[in-house]
Amino acid sequence: MKTLIIAEAGVNHNSNLDLAFQHVDAEVSVGADVVKFQTAIPEEVVTRFGTMAEYQILNTGTNESQLEMTRRIHLPMDDFINIQKYCFKKKIVFATTAFGLVSLEFIRKLNLDFYKVPSGEITNLPYLRKIGSFKKPLILSSGMATLNEIEQALQVLESAGCPRNMITVLHCTTDYPAPMRDVNLLAMKSIQEQLNVKIGYSDHTLGIEIPIAAVALGATVIEKHFTLDKSLPGPDHKASLIPSEFKSMVEGIRNIEEALGDGIKRLMPSEIGNRAVVRKSIVASQPIQNGQVFTEENLTTKRPGTGVSPMEWDRIIGAKARRDFFVDELIDES
Repeated sequence: MKTLIIAEAGVNHNSNLDLAFQHVDAEVSVGADVVKFQTAIPEEVVTRFGTMAEYQILNTGTNESQLEMTRRIHLPMDDFINIQKYCFKKKIVFATTAFGLVSLEFIRKLNLDFYKVPSGEITNLPYLRKIGSFKKPLILSSGMATLNEIEQALQVLESAGCPRNMITVLHCTTDYPAPMRDVNLLAMKSIQEQLNVKIGYSDHTLGIEIPIAAVALGATVIEKHFTLDKSLPGPDHKASLIPSEFKSMVEGIRNIEEALGDGIKRLMPSEIGNRAVVRKSIVASQPIQNGQVFTEENLTTKRPGTGVSPMEWDRIIGAKARRDFFVDELIDES
């Protein structure tokens, strides 16, 4: 099964529409399946008293209010109509996450292939009811959530009209960058097994190895932040991948998909020619005369494996040679 790879442009366009278009071009070039943005009306998301998270202060180098930051980094909603058209032209799936009911209703009109519940909205009952009523495939990000909170959200979404089999839950650690000690990647499997849902992984770690490992563990969706330049101002650039890194991640994921196979242990085509070279046969360890009894003293096992298998050792020991054998000659029974 092919993993859906989402390049999270988020707000890394820095409220610049031309930069958003450049993101689309770059994300096509690195092999992403989806380019995803974030849509919000700042005043609908946060009060004027909301403070920035510690990572936002660290990454932006400012101590402004969260509302001021949000106003500064978000595009006007109507811009996403043009971005969606550009994505269609470039043959990449467009997606965007809404952070409020008004912006949610706006993106509903864009008729997206799927909708995304961000981690911060997993306990927002009105939001969950509204997005569940769309009855479209959903991705539910679970950063900062307990297993019980994820289950509660799933129940709300189901009651609103979105069946569980249309929902993929992304395991996530909400910190930018997320420390390796807090990734807890095996929790993704717990979500799958205990909540009976498809799983994926939204990655905020530095580097590319954790998303690749998540695919090996069964993730069907990978989401990773993408930037054109980590030195750009903004809260998410430093924990994002530049194009060359993202491309390497995509290549690693595609290699893992191919390598996982079907789970049936069998001789593979590339191994066939090596089996005879690497395996061993029963051979004479000293000269053996016709009629002499084969013993552990005059036999041994060596490559190549084109003769009698060493698994036949007990049957050969005690039998009589039917001809002469020289040292290292493969034993046969003719």
